[in-house]
Amino acid sequence: MTTTPSRTLRDVVGLDSEPPRLSESALVLIDYQNTYLTGVMALEGADAAVKAGARLLARARAAGIPVVHIVNDGGENTPYDIRAHIGALIDEVAPVDGEPVVVKQFPDAFHATTLEQTLRDLGVRPDGHLVLAGFMTHMCVAFTAQGAFRHGYRPTVVAETAATRPLAAPDGTVLPAADLHAAALTTVTDLFGTVVATVDALRD
Repeated sequence: MTTTPSRTLRDVVGLDSEPPRLSESALVLIDYQNTYLTGVMALEGADAAVKAGARLLARARAAGIPVVHIVNDGGENTPYDIRAHIGALIDEVAPVDGEPVVVKQFPDAFHATTLEQTLRDLGVRPDGHLVLAGFMTHMCVAFTAQGAFRHGYRPTVVAETAATRPLAAPDGTVLPAADLHAAALTTVTDLFGTVVATVDALRD
């Protein structure tokens, strides 16, 4: 088994892998909903990820950059019911006046939503930098990074602000949450964008 990594697709096709400055970006917070803190959808490391997301949000507000909140609406009586507390955005990372909230129903926050128009209204160029944070790493974070790339944006995921859960692999073994988290972020860095490990690693 080789221990030498392959070149990333970004490297092969000549894309820049240098993370942006926060001051030159827009922040997109993805699905920081109460459902991920308890019950059937509880994520490993969710509390720590929310705290990191709150630090990132505070920095973004201090920098005066655009902030967009994403919320997933799964419908009434589901773990993603945005009409109930379970589907509401977590208090620590909830929007303040002037910060738009985009409702989605698919993992990619760009699909069949107003996100792209919202970013344009905030003055974010189609080739602009987006800093992504939220839940779940392997699902809505990764797919929104892919959607951002597909729309011409340059996404960067802050790893410590995201989390996921253990799942059964196709061979019947359990894939630990940490491994799934790492695999999802690796998929992002192969082509769709960049990843920084912590909020503090993101330059002002």
